[in-house]
Amino acid sequence: MQPQVLSSEIMHHYLRPKKKFPNVWCAGCGNGIVMGALIRAIDTLKYDKDEVVVVSGIGCSSRMPVYLDFCTLHTTHGRALAFATGVKFAKPRLKVIVITGDGDCLAIGGNHFIHACRRNIDITTILIDNKIYGMTGGQFAPTTPGGAFATTAPHGNYEKQFDPVKLAIGSGASYVARGTVYHVQQLEKLIIGGLSKRGFALIDTISNCHTYYGRMNKEGDAVAMIDAIKKQAVNIKQAETMPPEKLAGKFVTGVIHEHDASEFCEEYESLMQRLAAKGR
Repeated sequence: MQPQVLSSEIMHHYLRPKKKFPNVWCAGCGNGIVMGALIRAIDTLKYDKDEVVVVSGIGCSSRMPVYLDFCTLHTTHGRALAFATGVKFAKPRLKVIVITGDGDCLAIGGNHFIHACRRNIDITTILIDNKIYGMTGGQFAPTTPGGAFATTAPHGNYEKQFDPVKLAIGSGASYVARGTVYHVQQLEKLIIGGLSKRGFALIDTISNCHTYYGRMNKEGDAVAMIDAIKKQAVNIKQAETMPPEKLAGKFVTGVIHEHDASEFCEEYESLMQRLAAKGR
């Protein structure tokens, strides 16, 4: 276990200050808020830095492992969960965290996402959900609302969006939560919950991309978009008492689903032991 770190030293302790700074994110981007929440969650749990592996694919959010002083992998587009599965399968003792965007995870990486949930492998995935491809030019993503504008939808998105929370639940994930970049204290708790849960964990994190999505859809700057996120979010306890018409245009935050189920690496180890006992 690592020694206690003073709050004023936390960020410097967990960052690589001499590498790739200043960062590439736009001023006001929610990615930095998520990174801060992740750092504080790991510090709260007192993980040793050498036992944490952070994996990402391609995208704005996927630059995060470059800045973090853990064991890190910056991989190819959509393949973060495939690489992370390999890491966890080879070294089950490691705490494996995937940082991904809605395009990276749910479009080209959608099949990997479904099967990581199905296997219930012990990986914590933080999905930064900003409704658009940010780094590659503002294309519409699987989470872009119908009718919204993007560089690849100049007349409005004609495809239906889907809900990654419902997809994760339907695919078998053990822990499924939703937070936002406005509700930072809640987000930290949700990340702690995901890291502490044995099995696949998803923290769908509603964030802003004012550079592309906000500009093209006239939703304003970072402050305006984050304020809108605040107004649209409803805590799950409050949502349970609200009629459907009151929830229209809102989204629910908190732990949406949690259950106990067998974990992939443990199942494989059990299989190996059974076969060894039979001399195979």
